[in-house]
Amino acid sequence: MSQETMFKRIMVPVDLTHRESLGKTFKVAGDLAKTHVASITYVGVTSTVPSSVAHSVEEYTSKLEALAAEEGKAHGVETSAHAIPTTDPTANMKRLLLKAVEDTGADLVVMQSHVPNVVDYIWASHGGHIAEHANTSVLIVR
Repeated sequence: MSQETMFKRIMVPVDLTHRESLGKTFKVAGDLAKTHVASITYVGVTSTVPSSVAHSVEEYTSKLEALAAEEGKAHGVETSAHAIPTTDPTANMKRLLLKAVEDTGADLVVMQSHVPNVVDYIWASHGGHIAEHANTSVLIVR
């Protein structure tokens, strides 16, 4: 008798600027994917103009794909990358990440949080916004 898995597609939003601080989130997502025989899609929102991370959308996409391949190999799970170009990542981030949940078919979002500060009382965090508005489970890793 086969066991029904709880999750099939995990979405992990990634800020390549802070890749080095996402290790715990990558491990949690990898462990969950392995346990549930799920795939992981690493999602990144990038500017359409050159930035410190990449000079073009194509370069950003290539870096995100490399990250997905590296993490897939490290955790022994199927992975993919989903780059989302936009003219203003800061203004469009929450909306684009919510759309990516639908676009990727994710049934779980695993995302990094930050240490809350006074600004969070004025502007909600991306993780809090996704958890409040997504039609799927969201795990915030701190």
